Amino acid sequence: MDDTAPGTPALQELHALARAAAHPEGAAPCPCPVDLLADRDDGTVVRHGALVLKAHGAGARGHEDDDELRARIAVAALPGLAGVLLAPLPGAPLPRPRTPSLAERPLTLWPYGIPVDPGAPEAAPWEEAARLLALLHRTPPPPGLPPMRAPLKAALAVERMRRAAPGHPATATVLRAWRPLPEEYPRTAADRLCHGDFHLGQLVRAPHWRLIDVDDLGVGDPAWDLARPAAWFAAGLLAPEVWARFLGAYEAAGGPATTPYAGEGGDPWARLDVPARALTVQTAALALAKSTAGGRPLDEVENVMIDTCARIVSHRTELDPPASAYSEITIRTSGS
Repeated sequence: MDDTAPGTPALQELHALARAAAHPEGAAPCPCPVDLLADRDDGTVVRHGALVLKAHGAGARGHEDDDELRARIAVAALPGLAGVLLAPLPGAPLPRPRTPSLAERPLTLWPYGIPVDPGAPEAAPWEEAARLLALLHRTPPPPGLPPMRAPLKAALAVERMRRAAPGHPATATVLRAWRPLPEEYPRTAADRLCHGDFHLGQLVRAPHWRLIDVDDLGVGDPAWDLARPAAWFAAGLLAPEVWARFLGAYEAAGGPATTPYAGEGGDPWARLDVPARALTVQTAALALAKSTAGGRPLDEVENVMIDTCARIVSHRTELDPPASAYSEITIRTSGS
C-alpha cells in the first residue's frame, strides 16, 4: 500500500505505536528486532520484539465491518481455542493514530510467532495445519458470528481482474471458469466455524503452531478452508503424497469438511470441488490483476493456475452434471 511505503508517516507511526506497546514504561533505545512483516490492501503488520501490530484494512467498508472484525477477534481470544488460534494481546486500547491514512484502520496487537519457512517446503507443517483446522471446524461457533469471507474474496478477486486486466488474453478463460460457481455455492452450505483464508502463511510457531489472521473468520462451509491445498493438488503444484498426508491428518482429527452429503458415495471431492475451483479462479484472477498492474509477465505458477482454469472449462463442457470437473482433473493429474 502506498501510504505505508518505507519512510512514510503512516509506517513510521505504526512502528512508533508498536514500540510504545512493547515498552509502555518508555524504555531507552532497545535491541528489539523491528520489521515490516506484511503490507497489503487488507492489512499492514509491523513487528517490535515479541509483539506485532496490525493495521487492518481501511474502514471504507463501514462500521458494520468494524463490528464484524471485533466479533472475529473475540473468537481468537476464546479460551477454548487457545490451542488453535493465536490470541490477541490483552491490554489498554491503542491510541488513535494521528496520520490521516490510518485514522479509519482498526489496530490490534498480537504475540510474534515464527512463520513457516518458505525456503524449506519439505518441513512445511501440513499435518499440524490439518489438525488445527479440524479442531477449529469442530468448535461450535459463538452466536452472532458473521459469515466467513472466502466466497466473497473469490468474487472480489474476479472483480479486481475485470478492472485491471480486461484486455488480457487469459481473462476470458478465467471468467468462463468463474461464471457457474456462484450458483453452485448453496449446495456447499454449512454452519461450521471456519478460518476463511487458510494457507501456510497463516501459521506461526508461538511456541506451538497456531493459526493467525482472523479477518476472514466466520461461519460457513469448512471445505473452503481446504480449498487452496486442494486446488494446488489438482493443478499439480502440491505432491500427491503431501495432499494425502494433509487430508489424512484432517480426517483423522475428526474434521467435518469432507463428510459426504447423502448420496455422494464418500468422495471427498463432492465437498471440495466447488471451493477448489473457486480458489483456482481466485488465484488466477489475482495473478492477472497483479501482473498487469506491475507490467510484468506471468510467472510459472501463475501460468499453471490459468491453465488449470482452461482445463476446468474444458472438462465441464465435456462432462454431464453432476460429474465434478475437478475430480476428473485430479484423476488425470495424479495418474500422469
